[in-house]
Amino acid sequence: MQPFKKTIVFTTDQSKKPNTMNPQKTVLFLSLVLFALGAKAQDEDGDYITFNDRRNVVHGVYLGIGLGYGEIEGEDTYIGSFKVAYVANQQFEVGFLARGLYSRQNIFNPRSGDNDDLFAGYAGFHLEPIFFGKSLVSLSFPVFIGGGAVGYVDRDIIDNEEDFDFEDDDLDAVFVLEPGISALFNISRYAQIEAGVKYRFSSEIELTDSPIDRINGFSTEIGIKLGIFNMGRNRYKKQLN
Repeated sequence: MQPFKKTIVFTTDQSKKPNTMNPQKTVLFLSLVLFALGAKAQDEDGDYITFNDRRNVVHGVYLGIGLGYGEIEGEDTYIGSFKVAYVANQQFEVGFLARGLYSRQNIFNPRSGDNDDLFAGYAGFHLEPIFFGKSLVSLSFPVFIGGGAVGYVDRDIIDNEEDFDFEDDDLDAVFVLEPGISALFNISRYAQIEAGVKYRFSSEIELTDSPIDRINGFSTEIGIKLGIFNMGRNRYKKQLN
């Protein structure tokens, strides 16, 4: 059996060496690239680390009260309102709104011989698109759609806080559509002030001896909302210490 022969060849020609990269150098190079990309992403996001880029819907809910002033047939009219609403992503509101209206008409009532004032109460849906909702001051276009009742009452009853005694011909049903424009002032996460102008469109009313057939008119209103306007914060961001 022939012995195995091993031949070793030495060469000084560098061009003959195989063109390969050391595995340790490869790992080091990739680590440096990943570190650089991570540092760049963190710098772009300020003091937060973002785990993904999905945007969450910000939810909110509030109770609101407001006071308004306007005119019906040129006479002073006072308005009070109450509403509860849901806010979607600080961009749209939907909820329930109730209003009470009192107008000092001083209309002579031939049946009682007294001077009567006009009042109305109505409730319905509140819809409000909001623009620039995340800014300190935002703009909105509220719309109210609903219905209720309108009638006359002796001013002495109001002044003396006496009980109302309505008859069938003292009240009439009314449908109301009320668009407007408002400025919203975001005081904090829990409070917001609103101020705006609205115009009230009503259906025709039919009351005995009434010179007024509609309660249309402009009104200005200021109110406050108390609740939480951004309950859903981004779960995919973690603040750095």
